[in-house]
Amino acid sequence: MGANRHNSSELPTFTLTGLPGLETSQHWVFLLLAALYTVSIVGNALILFIIKEEQSLHQPMYYFLSLLSVNDLGMSFSTLPTVLAAFCFHLRKITFDSCMAQMFFIHLFSFMESGILLVMSFDRYVAICNPLRYATVLTDARVVHMGLSVIIRSFCMVFPLPFLLKRLPFCRTNVLSHAYCLHPDLIRLPCGDITINNIFGPFIVISTFGMDSVLILLSYMFILRSVLAIASWEGRVKPLNTCVLHMCAVLIFYVPMVGVSMAARYGKHAPAHVHTLMSLIYPFVPPMLNPVIYSIKTKEIHQKLSRMLVGSKF
Repeated sequence: MGANRHNSSELPTFTLTGLPGLETSQHWVFLLLAALYTVSIVGNALILFIIKEEQSLHQPMYYFLSLLSVNDLGMSFSTLPTVLAAFCFHLRKITFDSCMAQMFFIHLFSFMESGILLVMSFDRYVAICNPLRYATVLTDARVVHMGLSVIIRSFCMVFPLPFLLKRLPFCRTNVLSHAYCLHPDLIRLPCGDITINNIFGPFIVISTFGMDSVLILLSYMFILRSVLAIASWEGRVKPLNTCVLHMCAVLIFYVPMVGVSMAARYGKHAPAHVHTLMSLIYPFVPPMLNPVIYSIKTKEIHQKLSRMLVGSKF
């Protein structure tokens, strides 16, 4: 069967993949994903509303949490159209431009989440290791600058990806491994020289996820050293409790990412639907769990949410 060759003047279309081998159960999978989308969108919207309404939450820590919620909403809405089309309406085709746009936003929000977790770790570092300087270090202007830096860095990292792919000829069967578009999946398809893509992809991953994870680890090493210097057990537990939520957010983000990478590298003989399910965890779990954890564990948010729920019954 001859392969169709595409160039920049004749852009290809791509075929999305649902769950190979589980086609008869995909409607149940869609119901599960719809529940996850609902929790993610409603939960993050509630977090933003509560922080806006509660004056006591107008602090750097909660400003960063607001940015995290906006980012999680962006990730959910980036994957929603194609996941809904593939699992509910069995529409598997996606145009080149639509695929590039989705890829751009998925990677943009992924890089942004890593940066947001980094600035949140800096917030915890200053609060615990230099509490007397907290108000002077994390001013409103500096918080805005840090947020803008995260956005600009992520944009600059992701912006070249669509153009690096558009210059390549596509001459294979353009079937994707997931129900959405990702750069590592797309660079398997061109029949031209992908050396630049293979270099640039790992470079931006190492310079963002790699660097951010190292800096987050260093911040917690300094925090732990500062906490261990406190004599009383109660004095140690209190500052560590303020870090629990952030540590959970870090684990929720990085563990699925590492799991997907390990499955792709070492699970080549596993059934195709295992890889697809693993890939669904990465964009779905963090946006869904972050608002749940912060709503339960943050006293002010929990109390406001409880009052809202109780008030809605009357």
